[in-house]
Amino acid sequence: MFRVDELLEATGGRLISQAGNTIIRGISIDSRTIHSKHAFIAIKGSNFDGHDFIDEAIKKGASCIIKESVSEAKDKGRRVTFIEVQDTTKALGDIARFQRKKFNIPVIAVTGSNGKTTTKEMLAHILSRKFKVLKNEGTKNNQIGLPLTLLKLNSSYDIAVLEVGTNHPGEIEYLARICQPNIGIIINIGPSHLEYLSDLGGVFREKYKMLENLEKPYIGILNADDDLLKRNISARQKQEIIFSFGIKNKSDFLASNIKMLNGKIEFSVNKKYKFQLKTLGYYNIYNALAAITVARIFGIAYKDIILRLNTFDFPQSRLKFMELNSVKFIDDTYNSNPLSLRQALNVLANFRTSGRKIFVMGDMLELGSYKKSFHYHAGQEAAGCCDVFITVGNLSKLAAKGAMASRFDVKNIFTCQTVTEARKILFNKLSLKKGDLVLVKGSRLMKMEETFKS
Repeated sequence: MFRVDELLEATGGRLISQAGNTIIRGISIDSRTIHSKHAFIAIKGSNFDGHDFIDEAIKKGASCIIKESVSEAKDKGRRVTFIEVQDTTKALGDIARFQRKKFNIPVIAVTGSNGKTTTKEMLAHILSRKFKVLKNEGTKNNQIGLPLTLLKLNSSYDIAVLEVGTNHPGEIEYLARICQPNIGIIINIGPSHLEYLSDLGGVFREKYKMLENLEKPYIGILNADDDLLKRNISARQKQEIIFSFGIKNKSDFLASNIKMLNGKIEFSVNKKYKFQLKTLGYYNIYNALAAITVARIFGIAYKDIILRLNTFDFPQSRLKFMELNSVKFIDDTYNSNPLSLRQALNVLANFRTSGRKIFVMGDMLELGSYKKSFHYHAGQEAAGCCDVFITVGNLSKLAAKGAMASRFDVKNIFTCQTVTEARKILFNKLSLKKGDLVLVKGSRLMKMEETFKS
């Protein structure tokens, strides 16, 4: 709930006209879901312009419109309050920041090249044992999704756990200034979004902005096994307190005695506390360690953390094991980059099955000038992990060439332009049998999940 004067204070906007009640009962950027006495922010997207829906928002009960000065929407002579701003997307973030400052609760921000969503969900699951937790829905971690999450903050919440994403320089800093985290987690640094972040150094600099923008008590949680992060574990910025987690290197929360058990992973923390995860992915130990670290900071007992992680269900399309007509599938279609692909191939290589191992690979996107070499090397890696290799997209054709260069049997390589072609090869040409195992992975825009549609 906001007053009109608070919206003006938050956004630095200009009051064009004011009508009726000064109390705003909610904020919306979607005219289809607007409610009475809500403010409608006319966001400009790549495929739409919210200014085109101002009339619809008013008809549905919006009592305040926040628009840009370039809009030609008629704002005078109407029984609605109009506020004019330079940038409505920034105004959304400004209002979310204003809302966050109203509540003196801990905010935990999670970033990294891989594992953000899983870590956020794990941590929220653990903390909800003792606290009421606000979190992003799914992967709504950008300049739209994160502010909309914060706008749900009210006095009923004890803690906020927020996933923070980026694909352009400056986005982490922008989002951190909105959510003002007290605890920042960086899971890892990997070759993702290189089209805009240039190289691993660029990825590190962007992710590390999270720790540089922490609020008191300035607690950072870093992966001690990540080459770029471990150099900064002993560093101090703004009197940061740094906790570390890892498997290989000395850390505050160290995993050992790791065992793979029929689709589950068992490990011990600091040689004393035994955990179990319902996952095929070895790398999920790192996600769990980050969550365990924060849970201990908030005083959650080890026995409660163990219980919560034992019952944790992993998000969809992230190394999800499934069966269709007695054939085993690993659905890892949420997204793909070189680091997560290597992790998925490691699962495929180590999974025991009586039949063939088949890999359906879609393009990895946003890799900039490295895209060709990353795809070629991915094919070389795949050659050592599978018996049949199906590629989807122009870039993944380079992966097929990499597999051929590694002396992979050409008869077992299939290159496709679309997921539909790959599905036909998989289900019609290959004659899948009981005991076969199929890994499907690709970037989000490749829609590799359509492989499973009948």
